[in-house]
Amino acid sequence: MSHRLLAAAVSLACLSLPAMAQTTPPAPAPGTAMPASSEMGMKMADTATVKLKFMTVKPADVMSSKLVGTTVYNNKNETVGEVEDLVIENGKTLTGVVVSVGGFLGLGESYVVLDPSSLAISNKDGKYAVHADTDKDTLKNAPKFEYSKKKM
Repeated sequence: MSHRLLAAAVSLACLSLPAMAQTTPPAPAPGTAMPASSEMGMKMADTATVKLKFMTVKPADVMSSKLVGTTVYNNKNETVGEVEDLVIENGKTLTGVVVSVGGFLGLGESYVVLDPSSLAISNKDGKYAVHADTDKDTLKNAPKFEYSKKKM
């Protein structure tokens, strides 16, 4: 599978989220056309200002719940980590995949954030896997992400 397929699948999954808490752009001046909206995704706000829309999930879409907890393998089919979370910038764009690396039974593990375009997703017999062209040492020595799973 190509890296582009992962990016496309995850982007589709993110785009299939319902639009929530969006702000309404100002109305155009009389006699002018409404500009094309580039405002997709969720907004950070205290109230929703856009009418609720319902979406259809396509067969090629990948749900985030299927990715979180998925094992990350390298090209030698060795386990190098596990997907812990997804980073979505401004409620619109998937910008990172948080992966736990190292440790044993949850002790001594650390977290790194990987660029989604450098990963591939496979789905064989309903079991998802994530693939990265790396090794355990590279991930152990990567910049660490201070991650707290505590709910706010």
